[in-house]
Amino acid sequence: MLSRGSRSPSPELPLISPPLLRCSSAIHLQSCVCKYEYVKSFEIEDQVMLPNLILVLIDGRDFRRFSDIHDFEKPNDEKALNLMNSCAIAVLEEFPDVVFSYGFNDEYSFVFKKETKFYQRRASKILSLVVSFFTSTYVTKWKEYFPHTELRFPPSFQSRVIVCASMEVLQACLAWRQNDCHVKNLYNTCLWMLIKNGDTEREARKFLEDQFPHKQHKHELLFQRFGINYKKLPNMFRQGSCVLKTEMEDIVKYNDDGTPIKRLRRKVIVVHSESIASRSFWNGHSYLLKDVGSFEDDINKIKPEYIKAFQFEHKLMPSTWIVVRIDGCHFHRTQQFSFMTFARFSEGHEFEKPNDGQALNLMNSCAVAVLEEFQDIVFSYGVSDEYSFVLKKDSQFYQRHASGIVSVIVSFFSSMYVMKWKDFFPQKELKYHPYFDGRAVCYPSTVILQDYLAWRQVDCHINNQYNTCFWMLVKSGKSKREAQDSLKGDEAVTYNNGPCVKLQKKVVVEHCNIIEQSFWNAHPCILDEKQ
Repeated sequence: MLSRGSRSPSPELPLISPPLLRCSSAIHLQSCVCKYEYVKSFEIEDQVMLPNLILVLIDGRDFRRFSDIHDFEKPNDEKALNLMNSCAIAVLEEFPDVVFSYGFNDEYSFVFKKETKFYQRRASKILSLVVSFFTSTYVTKWKEYFPHTELRFPPSFQSRVIVCASMEVLQACLAWRQNDCHVKNLYNTCLWMLIKNGDTEREARKFLEDQFPHKQHKHELLFQRFGINYKKLPNMFRQGSCVLKTEMEDIVKYNDDGTPIKRLRRKVIVVHSESIASRSFWNGHSYLLKDVGSFEDDINKIKPEYIKAFQFEHKLMPSTWIVVRIDGCHFHRTQQFSFMTFARFSEGHEFEKPNDGQALNLMNSCAVAVLEEFQDIVFSYGVSDEYSFVLKKDSQFYQRHASGIVSVIVSFFSSMYVMKWKDFFPQKELKYHPYFDGRAVCYPSTVILQDYLAWRQVDCHINNQYNTCFWMLVKSGKSKREAQDSLKGDEAVTYNNGPCVKLQKKVVVEHCNIIEQSFWNAHPCILDEKQ
């Protein structure tokens, strides 16, 4: 459990150092699950229905400050842009259903297959997984592009799903983003040339607003005053970058006589185009035609109603408790109700089973960082690869836009996980990029919120008891299937309590029984609606 306070403990001090508390009596866990499972009814269905197309737009959070602190070249830093492109390539390689992306500056748009069933087309899952993976990749690859620059604070991104009802709408959305690239890059090129020649930023902005309001005027300014032909600047700066899949011949082996044997293989490539929404560009790539569809006509002008629709975001209900729950993807789930395990991350990094103390400490440390970064979060509870964050009831964080709230928390958590990895695993290299999915749920009353948290802790007890027995049986020589068969059934148990993070005058980590009302009676300030 986490709550707010001064600064987080140093990495040398384990975050789960407080002793686990023992419950005074046994609880029949399955009946507790039934008691609290009603809270799932507050989850909102956010499936993107067919035949709508799915586009995920991610955008850097506070990247102006980030670029200043890390001394990015202005107006364009080639290494920073190549890092963004490399992350986009990784997204297409990790998620087969993402077939096209377009990016410039600190943003990227990802287009999914028309018939995708990715995470049942749930918008919150999709936007959080993409932004989380992109973020962790950004931190992991930082040293490849900035070997002599330390990452001084965690980069993070926000994301949202744009639903495109037709190929025409998708075409308009891509044209809208590339037009933004053209406009912003031309303006920023003029702005920074003026600043580099002695103007303050305020003077330069006012000068451009008063004297050079139109596109052609800015071209003339660059050429006549600075000798720059804008059209000869690198394509990546002016046009942005496209990342897409294509088929290319690849040598798979050689014959005995040395002649190569080639096969067509799908590869991810980066290309640049003056007009990514044109028929000639889009229809010229067979995979886009096959997986998404074709553009029937060239687009001359974007309809204003389309742009308004692109900018629309769903708001969460006012005066309700907002809970953002994040879960690790491919971490470690050997659950009582599913024999299939998604253990690539934990097994790849040789986590101790059933619980790895350092891995749990790392999760807790990231949760502490989240509470310190986002002041509207008052409490969190975590177990294994999961954490729930509670925002205060009157929070206006991201204007209560669900996508913004979920994405920045998931992104920041992912960033911290990678940055803190060596603090907890100094002898282990990070082999896979960690990433998480997230969702936001509103609870209208404090009682229902407490029942939600109780449900998560009951789930913790059930899974931890099962996993402890499961792995003890496996370590004794049984196969995983045999261990699972041996553990069928339901019984009453005495349980340990997991870590919580709560908001007091500082962020603190405790291990408490949050199921019983006595905890909340002892800490009335945590969910005090008046604070």
